Amino acid sequence: MIPQEVIVRKVKALLNKLTLEKFDSISDQIWEYAHQSSKEEDGQSLRTVIQLTFDKACDEAPFASMWAQLCRKMYNKMDNKGEIVSGGNLFRKYLLNRCQTGFERGWKSQIPELDEKSSADIMMSDEYYAAVKAKRQGLGLVQFIGELFKRGMLTDRIMLECLTRLCPRPYEAEDEEAETMCKMVTTIGKDLDQSNRNNKEWMDTYFERMREMMNSPSISSRIKFMILDVMDMRKNKWATR
Repeated sequence: MIPQEVIVRKVKALLNKLTLEKFDSISDQIWEYAHQSSKEEDGQSLRTVIQLTFDKACDEAPFASMWAQLCRKMYNKMDNKGEIVSGGNLFRKYLLNRCQTGFERGWKSQIPELDEKSSADIMMSDEYYAAVKAKRQGLGLVQFIGELFKRGMLTDRIMLECLTRLCPRPYEAEDEEAETMCKMVTTIGKDLDQSNRNNKEWMDTYFERMREMMNSPSISSRIKFMILDVMDMRKNKWATR
């Protein structure tokens, strides 16, 4: 059995090397470490690989599609005979739990305001770095969740619940929730709109709530323009500019 600290080191190195060009060969190597769970009672190796992949996905949002593709491949490789630690359902459970925990935590770390006199000092501070990192990872998580949904790893119901939580009271909405909402709708809106009539009607109602968000006194002009861009995307059948 390979020790967990070795798995962490090896998988981190492989994740750093993963590209679409090298996807098959490197993802197969990552899978071999996750598959050690079939010999474990607690499935620790699988959890370790999921955690490392999750962290990487949140930190590198531009590659969210690739990280979701990696999860889908590992899920497909797991047998579904009902074994406690090796079934694909367990993979989805671990992954969903990790996504849910991250989503519920959110990224409401206020990034300090910058001005001409103090901007350099603030940008070098631990507080500023931590807030920027939290925002980057929060938006990365939302994009990753959306890409998992597009690959059939997460259900419509889960996505609708996520969107509902991001817009509970439109007139009291703040920038963090609204920006996260825009990122998620941009990622999954087309799929939800075109999946079935119920989801299309749900989206119609949701976009009315988004319109109400524009009247929130806590929403900045930057985010209002972001919401308008998402609305325009939907009008244009989700075609990006």
